[in-house]
Amino acid sequence: MVGHPWIPSFTNEQVDKALKTIGVKTVEELFSDIPAEIRLSKEQWEKLEIGLGKPLSEIEAKRCVEEKISKNIMLRSPPFMGGGVYPHYVPPLVKYIISRGEFLTAYTPYQAEISQGLMQAIFEYQSLMAELLDMDVVNASMYDWGSATAEAILMSLRVNKGRRKVILPANMNPYHRRVVETYTWPHVVKIITIPYDPFKGTMDVEKLKESIDDDTAAVYLQSPNFFGVIESSAKAVEEITHSKKSIFIMGVNPISLGLLKSPGELGADIAVGEGQPLGLGLNYGGPYLGVFATRYNMNLIRQMPGRIIGLTESKNGERSFAMILQTREQHIRREKATSNICTNEALMAIATAVYMSMLGKNGLVRLAEVNYYRAHYAWKKMKNIGLNVELFKEDFFNEFPVSFNEVKIPYRTIHEKLLENRIHGGLYIREFYPELGETALFAFTELHFKQDIDYLVETINKILLER
Repeated sequence: MVGHPWIPSFTNEQVDKALKTIGVKTVEELFSDIPAEIRLSKEQWEKLEIGLGKPLSEIEAKRCVEEKISKNIMLRSPPFMGGGVYPHYVPPLVKYIISRGEFLTAYTPYQAEISQGLMQAIFEYQSLMAELLDMDVVNASMYDWGSATAEAILMSLRVNKGRRKVILPANMNPYHRRVVETYTWPHVVKIITIPYDPFKGTMDVEKLKESIDDDTAAVYLQSPNFFGVIESSAKAVEEITHSKKSIFIMGVNPISLGLLKSPGELGADIAVGEGQPLGLGLNYGGPYLGVFATRYNMNLIRQMPGRIIGLTESKNGERSFAMILQTREQHIRREKATSNICTNEALMAIATAVYMSMLGKNGLVRLAEVNYYRAHYAWKKMKNIGLNVELFKEDFFNEFPVSFNEVKIPYRTIHEKLLENRIHGGLYIREFYPELGETALFAFTELHFKQDIDYLVETINKILLER
């Protein structure tokens, strides 16, 4: 006998025993905290039409889901949408290793004596990321690139006490900028935006010189920037920033470092970025991995958000690992905490460590080259059909903006027609850069084969010819 239509496989006796254990007499009493006027009566929930109107067996539920999935449009290739998150190949070994119980069910390694394996894995991530960024200290992960950038800004304000101005470039990722604005809103911070050079697409260095002063706590630079353009004046920005004793923050796509100079080599005080390209898939908005690193300066290190796993020795002289810096409010820092980040992305950090270990130095260089050259191949193909891909004259990495102003067709119309051909096109950026008009950002990675790029360009050309 079924005890409740929406609690399948339970008899009345089992339901009564569960309720008795909880300390209530009926199912209705269990939900008594819900106001009576919005709570369904027994007669109502017995007649409630949910789903197919009855409990389903596992086989029935699976078939129902498969029928709905079959209606989805299957893309011919990974999406061409850039803007900070990209489709990359994730080797099955990555998912296999992070699915092990030692990693998957472990949360925060508060007790060092029973968390040595987890701590070592996080330490390896920190070490690999420090080498890639050419920075000295990496924390045990943030949520994503946007929150890492915001935390870097707040950290700069703590280090440069009394300074209330922060400089951001107009060509930084606008989604990250929104996060920065949210984080800094309660802190009475003046955000100065430096325009991009309309010819090059890079930060306008002359405008930076005019805007920076002794009240500037930090200057942020993203390279490659939101347009995919490589900031060729990064070293000049660093020199201008440090001339005012401001903190220089660099945001990077870690894959690009297989070809480009690292934040450490360019003189960054703090480096942030997104770990998603390094072994994390596209999962409807997450989880991501906020990369956060700093050079060796105790004034900076002591103000880092999150925590750091360090290598030490036990009292018996054995190699061991411990949390050597814990600045969260849950620990002894309390109101003096540098951040209120309540968790981290340790599992994603371990996935990144596995991915980087598999790739190795030569593999990362090769991957960066593939991303670079496939984007440039697509750039030439689009130029050949008459599209304006020369909005900016500087070199780019794995993405670039394409203007559709000249073809007199709104990009959203083109995007819809691309979807009809099972292609997910570029990211429409007019909302953020109205001066660029009908422009979309297209990105390319190792998952976009030559035939995928050719089909994309051929389909766009066909759409344009049919107008």
